[in-house]
Amino acid sequence: MNLRRALSRSFLSALVAAALLAVHTVPGMAADCYAIGQQIAAQDGGTLAKASEANRGGQTVCVIVVLVPGKDGQRPRREEHVVPAN
Repeated sequence: MNLRRALSRSFLSALVAAALLAVHTVPGMAADCYAIGQQIAAQDGGTLAKASEANRGGQTVCVIVVLVPGKDGQRPRREEHVVPAN
């Protein structure tokens, strides 16, 4: 019973830590970039690998990296998309 209780506490602590980390590492604009990245990945038929905010030429953009499955058993292709953040 004590082992079960200890595991439950550990699990809850890890869950709370993960939630707090997610809140602090995804500010508002980055969250928008993530949503944009999910849309692009769905359109390309791939998996979202990275979505980040960047400043290029004084303009805020989202840098989206999508992994698209390769053809005929080849490894996935990496596609990078740079789109306006707004």
